[in-house]
Amino acid sequence: MYPITFKILSRLLYSLGTKAYSLLLQASAPFHAKAAQWVAGRKDIFEQIQNKLAGNTQPVAWFHCASLGEFEQGRPLIEKFSSEYPKYKILLTFFSPSGYEVRKNYAGAHYIFYLPQDSAANARRFVELVKPKLAVFVKYEFWYYYLAELHRRQIPAISVSAIFRPSQLFFKPYGGFYRGILKLFTHIFTQNQASAALLQNIGLNQITVAGDTRFDRVLQTAASVKIIPLVEQFKAGKPIFVVGSSWPQDMEVLLPFIKQHINQIKFIIAPHEIHADELNKIVAYLPGQAIRFSQAQEATVANYQVLLIDNIGMLSSLYSYGTYAYIGGAFGKGLHNTLEAAVFGLPLFFGPTYLKFQEAIDLVELGVAHPIQNTAELTAIFTRLATDAAEREAITRKAKNYVHEQAGATDIILKQVDQWLQKV
Repeated sequence: MYPITFKILSRLLYSLGTKAYSLLLQASAPFHAKAAQWVAGRKDIFEQIQNKLAGNTQPVAWFHCASLGEFEQGRPLIEKFSSEYPKYKILLTFFSPSGYEVRKNYAGAHYIFYLPQDSAANARRFVELVKPKLAVFVKYEFWYYYLAELHRRQIPAISVSAIFRPSQLFFKPYGGFYRGILKLFTHIFTQNQASAALLQNIGLNQITVAGDTRFDRVLQTAASVKIIPLVEQFKAGKPIFVVGSSWPQDMEVLLPFIKQHINQIKFIIAPHEIHADELNKIVAYLPGQAIRFSQAQEATVANYQVLLIDNIGMLSSLYSYGTYAYIGGAFGKGLHNTLEAAVFGLPLFFGPTYLKFQEAIDLVELGVAHPIQNTAELTAIFTRLATDAAEREAITRKAKNYVHEQAGATDIILKQVDQWLQKV
């Protein structure tokens, strides 16, 4: 009796939590741009879905990503699925405006929407309208009502590039409801063996260790890197230190380092979020030496030492110009994508919060990446690398080898997808 009652209570708390989150965003919308986008994007969402899918007679494969990072992770799978199942329509959903607003015009999907709030009624209505033959959830997305509805209708639902840690709720004595969510998946493709072992210990066997599809994605990106004429002129044959996806906490450490080394090396800074006031602070801190990308001219940009990127979507190509890279986020909630830089063989630096990311752990163990606590540590490691060409060459070789060796998750996943779908 107790487990049943506790499960019902957990589901009630889950439902209240998702509803409270929605109400909080609605209340925040007048004051917060992302909250406003989240709310506006879901207005009349079912009418949007119904109108756009009206008349479709082809089978639909539904891919869901939380945000932009998960989209890039799932992108190789979406695109290879499309090539192998050409008669399927691709429907892509996002939870966050950070993904939807950037990729709402992505040519690789036929339909792109925000995901309606997770509830029994919404899940039932969504699945009835979309009628997916397959549902793919990338990395961390575990929505109870959607998965329960897919399970009830016997529609295959898979989780890809999933990674788990013992501290997560699924593995706590009181996490029975959340373990039940995982059991609704038809199959879970994990990034590593440790995640698979955790799932097996709670009674899940529909598991394959496939690896991380991001390795496939960064190899795609490196093979089709974009030439950026303004950056070519800025580089002017000098070494470049690329700062990718930085937050203000990262810049507190980086700005003194930049000021100290600004005559030795050039810097490209691509913030995770574009805020004019933060960019202006950097320009003021480095008077006459920093310029925003949107304000730079090819004829004169080489006169500057720091190029501030005030647009989105360029970062993966910027790393190709780099000699070193700093990846942001690890002085805050968590590290951003290190593989976009590693694929080009760059020595990497980032803050101390990286242990949730298997690839970051691997790169540190290989000596490719260097976690730092402060400006002094960054300066010391950079100085060593800048004066040791042999070590830099070894890092380049190890980084590129690592990315190539870890690739292939997309093929492993699609090989198993064949058992659930017939090519039509």
